Amino acid sequence: MRLIETLLLFVNSLVVCGMLVPLPKALRQLAPAALLVLVVQLAAEGPRWQLVPAYGLTGGGFLVWLRRISRPSRPPHTPAWAIGLSVLGLAAIGLLPLAFPVFHFPPPGGPYGIGTVTYHWVDEQRQELFSPDPRARRELLVQVWYPAAPSPSAPRTPYLPDAAVVMPALARLHHLPAFVFAHFRYVRTNAVAAAPVAAGAARFPVLLFLEGVTGFRQMNTFQVEELVSHGYVVAALDQPGTAAAVVFPNGHRAAGLPVAQLRALIRPSHVRSVPRARLFGRALADTSLVPYLAQDVRFVLRRLAGLHQADPHGLLTGRLDVQRAGVFGISLGGIVAAEACRVEPRLRACLVLDAPVPTAVVRAGLRQPTLWLTRDAATMRLERRRAGGWSEEDIQSQQTSVRAAYRHLKGAGYLVRLPGMFHSNFTDLPRWFPFGSWLGLTGPLNADRGHAIVNAYSVAFFDQHLKTHPAARLDSLAAAYPEVLFESRRP
Repeated sequence: MRLIETLLLFVNSLVVCGMLVPLPKALRQLAPAALLVLVVQLAAEGPRWQLVPAYGLTGGGFLVWLRRISRPSRPPHTPAWAIGLSVLGLAAIGLLPLAFPVFHFPPPGGPYGIGTVTYHWVDEQRQELFSPDPRARRELLVQVWYPAAPSPSAPRTPYLPDAAVVMPALARLHHLPAFVFAHFRYVRTNAVAAAPVAAGAARFPVLLFLEGVTGFRQMNTFQVEELVSHGYVVAALDQPGTAAAVVFPNGHRAAGLPVAQLRALIRPSHVRSVPRARLFGRALADTSLVPYLAQDVRFVLRRLAGLHQADPHGLLTGRLDVQRAGVFGISLGGIVAAEACRVEPRLRACLVLDAPVPTAVVRAGLRQPTLWLTRDAATMRLERRRAGGWSEEDIQSQQTSVRAAYRHLKGAGYLVRLPGMFHSNFTDLPRWFPFGSWLGLTGPLNADRGHAIVNAYSVAFFDQHLKTHPAARLDSLAAAYPEVLFESRRP
């Protein structure tokens, strides 16, 4: 809970106590004080639906106070039903903000601060498949985070600058009320908008991040910020059609397709055979939509090379080492990352977060060093029992395709399985719902512990294969994380 929200809870607790037991005269005026705190909270922190019980209880307490002072000769009496409602309201005041918090991200562990800037790029060479207009070109919104000098007092950027559009779209796609994520507009990160790049002449390795189905480019901020703080530039792609929603600078919006329709369009050949899919009347190739999405990666790599030559924001010119580039992605983003590494030799390292592997990638055998961060079949079945999804066919597809891709690697390979991690544990979602494990949304492994493992292996992997002097090697992490099932192989 935020500071003034906590104060509001405390003052309302005293107001309710005053209905149950006699209080000193000085404390009988707390109802107007609670109203004042409410006004300050609305002005300073902003309203949110989780505090509706607090607003109601404050208003009700103030009315009771007015009634009492208007009849000072009568002994104070509060009906039992009013006391009961007040106690229930007090419980709701405490539980709702804790269950749906204005969460924060802990400071990352590296020596660098974090700056960020966003670019809108159009690939004039490719048709936009997710538009009914055949003349539309593929356009992307790409947010870049980069190492900056630490600036503790600088204002932090919002988690989701377009939260008012993106989060209702995400809620709608997952059949939730639009207001559920309304408080995301108050969440801040550790990044500073357009901060000066860290001093020195060093060029930083470049990583591309790919979101999952109906996701958004910031959905793995916990991981992105940790990598940037250790000296990486991370460019995250919002891919129209598969993202929940994308809001472009000119006001144009690209809405994401429903999950079921996307699965039919993606239809990786390692999952199942489905009829030829169509999009806006156009028949798609028999293979998959994944190669189309992988072309976004190749396009962004070219644009990043252009930023190194001349950044229109005047920030990243001469500071990007696109010769040391890697890619990582979650779910669909992991599938696309593997395909991008198959077709793009400029990518020198590939990290796949909890995703199956396309057959074409398995057969070709990736040449890049590749790390899989995933979980075992038993954990996937546990997630199915608690939260649904993950058919046995899905589980077998992921387990067998990852194992086959690992065996067919032509470069170094690492298979890291995290028992007790659910799919959402590989994203920021545990911070959205701190009690998610009670609802089956997150796995039994402690959420903070899971994020620490993901970050440690991510940094060590990219350090080992994109930097000359890695801080820690992957095979040295076993002592710190004994719960991890770690395998490695050399080409």
